[in-house]
Amino acid sequence: MTKVRLYKKEHIVTSVVAVIVDEEGRVLLTRRNIAPFQDLWVMPGGKIDLGEKILDALKREVHEEVGLEIEIQGLIDVFEHLTPGEANCHFVILYYRCRPVFCDLHPNEDEVAEAAWVPASELMNYTLPAGARFILGKVFPELSLCDLPVTVDA
Repeated sequence: MTKVRLYKKEHIVTSVVAVIVDEEGRVLLTRRNIAPFQDLWVMPGGKIDLGEKILDALKREVHEEVGLEIEIQGLIDVFEHLTPGEANCHFVILYYRCRPVFCDLHPNEDEVAEAAWVPASELMNYTLPAGARFILGKVFPELSLCDLPVTVDA
């Protein structure tokens, strides 16, 4: 019997994402200029390198993408992202609540088209992938997930 391969990689990619909320209750969003999620607004994060500790990867990714140092406050949730077929991705994403040590942003133009501190009341103006919407609904339970723009995950 021939093995049908639905995914590009033979393994699940584990990633970390920082939900960074400042003292004013704003969350840091970045508009990606690379895949996955190109042109969508997400929170900073990325893949965990083999042998790298999870929280070290989180701090590294945030620093690489937006130049921030963060204090990690705790795990929010885990989200599984599956895109079989053309995109061929299987991710397990660990979302952590964080606070910035300072708020001066220095976006990495290779990955981030723009970055913004966004009040919860303005999140409906941003196009977010399903995982980001799900997590932001947990962080800001006063929001109706129905009010956030729906996208087809990339």
